[in-house]
Amino acid sequence: MESAVLILLQKLPFKRNRSQPRSSSYSGEYGGGGGKRFSHSGNQLDGPITAIRIRTNRWYIVGLQVRYGKEWSNYVGGSSGDLEEIFLHPGESIIQVSGKYKSYVRKLVFVTDKGRYFPFGKDTGTSFNAAPLFPNTVLRYFSGSSGSVIDAIGFHWDYYPSDCPSCGK
Repeated sequence: MESAVLILLQKLPFKRNRSQPRSSSYSGEYGGGGGKRFSHSGNQLDGPITAIRIRTNRWYIVGLQVRYGKEWSNYVGGSSGDLEEIFLHPGESIIQVSGKYKSYVRKLVFVTDKGRYFPFGKDTGTSFNAAPLFPNTVLRYFSGSSGSVIDAIGFHWDYYPSDCPSCGK
């Protein structure tokens, strides 16, 4: 019986275990448990991140809107505070995000592959540092939860999109 099972197993078409290169990873979620869930997973199909709008008040990151390619995502968060906007250079990508949080997101600092960094918010709370797990990958989209502020945030990393001829990379 044992030899019959062995012969049968030898005849089955097994695929060799070839390790596929991995590229996608996730960092987060940083913040509290409140708010309504959001995800920009579909927005990444419009292209790479090319600009970010951040609304802050004295204590928190209040809101977020991201431009993917040439299309802006829906705005998430509240309406108080000041709105700031950053634009990435053609082909520039975010390769690290650090910040601070308590029950809400309090600070975000974006670092690009061109050596630029963009800080937003207040420097209090628990620190975090988010970066991709795999080489040559960049921030592709955001997810998290929001209400009157950004309650929590997560970062999704993958390769820079290869099918974006107008993206400059």
